[in-house]
Amino acid sequence: MTKRIGVHLGTAGGVSNAIARAPEVGANTLQIFTSSPRMWRAPSIQPQQAERTRELRAKLDIGPLIIHTSYLVNLCSQTEEVRAKSIVAFRGEVERALVLGAEGLVLHPGSWKGLTREEGLRLAAEGIEKSIDGLKWQGTGFHILIENTAGSEFSLGGSFDQVAELVARLKVHAPVAVCLDTCHSHVAGYDLITPEGYEQTMKQIDVTVGFKDVHVWHCNDAKAALGSKLDRHEHIGQGTMGLEPFRRLLNDARFEHCAFIAETPVDEPGDEERNVRVMRSLVAEAKS
Repeated sequence: MTKRIGVHLGTAGGVSNAIARAPEVGANTLQIFTSSPRMWRAPSIQPQQAERTRELRAKLDIGPLIIHTSYLVNLCSQTEEVRAKSIVAFRGEVERALVLGAEGLVLHPGSWKGLTREEGLRLAAEGIEKSIDGLKWQGTGFHILIENTAGSEFSLGGSFDQVAELVARLKVHAPVAVCLDTCHSHVAGYDLITPEGYEQTMKQIDVTVGFKDVHVWHCNDAKAALGSKLDRHEHIGQGTMGLEPFRRLLNDARFEHCAFIAETPVDEPGDEERNVRVMRSLVAEAKS
């Protein structure tokens, strides 16, 4: 199986432009936004753009295609108005993902501030169910990917247990799986750095979300310390995590089926390619 390594790319001029650019930065998988991540309203995908995207993916062997949900979506907000807008926005995200033939749609479950965690879990599950009601996703290979968060006090999904709990509630109603983020895991307190800590973290993943349900790893180094709860991404190998966790992860047979996608900063031209190259070099080192 060809290892799937990629990066988040911009879609200026259309989604198909991101697909065309992926090989230029060494990627055979990628993540995109299908709308502005900080605006509620989103344009629909034009049929010609969807067709071009599918054609290019097949020609260039680019996949999976992962979409990241808008940052505004908060399905477990204490505010009914925000929840209602989030359901509409998330339904639009799912519709665009299905039109494009995307395999995954990453979702941060949201913030339950002002509620209890149990209420937050219930509202998030109900919101996702309402968002996909009536949509034809069966047989497409599409999954909503619940992402673990950095562990801030009211953020749903700050532990593997919380992610697993939400997935378990949704599985009978929705196509759900998991996206794990290295930076989020690190700052939430999961040790991926030491060999002993890495294996202990793997045990936690195994008994909570399960290895097979992890479809994507967001590969991001961290600016902040282990357990700090501060979500600040850094270039791979240049943060508080270093290269070793990524070397282990990229060569871990338990995640052979996963896509590894960087969401690292773009501080200067060429950063996307550099981070992809670093990840590929770690795989090559292990096999040389």
